[in-house]
Amino acid sequence: MQVCRLRARLVAVSILAIVASAIAACGSRTGLFADELEGEAVDAGRDAPVDARDAGRDAPVDARPMIDSAAAPDVVKNDCPDAAATVVYTVTEDNELLAFDPAAATFRMVGVLACPAPAGTSPFSMAVDRKGAAWVLFNDGNLYRTSAATALCSKTTFVPNQANFGTFGMGFATNDIGPTEALYVAGDGQGTSATGLGSIDTTTYALTAIRDFSPPIDRAELTGTGDGRLFAFYTKAGGVGSWVGQLDKKTAKIVAENPLPTVEQGRGWAFAFWGGDFYLFTSPDGAGSRVTRFRPSNNSVVDLAGYPSIIVGAGVSTCAPQ
Repeated sequence: MQVCRLRARLVAVSILAIVASAIAACGSRTGLFADELEGEAVDAGRDAPVDARDAGRDAPVDARPMIDSAAAPDVVKNDCPDAAATVVYTVTEDNELLAFDPAAATFRMVGVLACPAPAGTSPFSMAVDRKGAAWVLFNDGNLYRTSAATALCSKTTFVPNQANFGTFGMGFATNDIGPTEALYVAGDGQGTSATGLGSIDTTTYALTAIRDFSPPIDRAELTGTGDGRLFAFYTKAGGVGSWVGQLDKKTAKIVAENPLPTVEQGRGWAFAFWGGDFYLFTSPDGAGSRVTRFRPSNNSVVDLAGYPSIIVGAGVSTCAPQ
């Protein structure tokens, strides 16, 4: 359910990672080109769909099956709040908390984060829980809990760098069909940070490493669903564009994936699942973000909208339409 990375203090490391993977990176990852807010819904025009299979004919052949986004029919939602909690929330490197309406492809400003974060730090990734709270990771490794309704923010007791997870992507997924859920994290490998899948107990704030990704992937952001599935948006060393894959939550294996050779993560990126589709927030030119919809049911990739600031995190409740 997230968005995020080339952050200000990680520029040099991110550049090395970009060279190694031959592509650009995710979320508010660098903070090199600060953009001022120019308005809310920007460039909501739609382009003609691009068939990802056709676009990826030159991409490496992979034996893993493609993603099936059909939801389980018996998802538990009797504890879910009202429909207002089921939009996609995003956060920018400039601390803007936004609500994105997937149906209309428009943004609404919620507010500027009021987190007690040290000067010079900025958001890196975000996930949204079932009750509508946004969990925002900053680029110094501190984790904050934020109201998705007001942008009011408080620091958690999470201790940075547990299990060598310095900065990471995040996403909630239910346990089975709900209503309980868990916060999963993907180590981004920047600097000395770990790579691989982990989880955070949002009561004790203990981080548990699960396993390294298999096969290896880079710069992963996570999003989950109300029927217990967990997905990643990532790049691969030497690969072209990006991929969306389904993860086994116990083994960190990629069990299905789709190549997106025309989608470059760029300087900042984020990721969310809503209504059977994936919404990719990327910054391929480093000057604001693009919103791309990937629809597994017909393998289409559509450019939906733009935003003038760089989005580094995204999250959506597991109560959202599946």
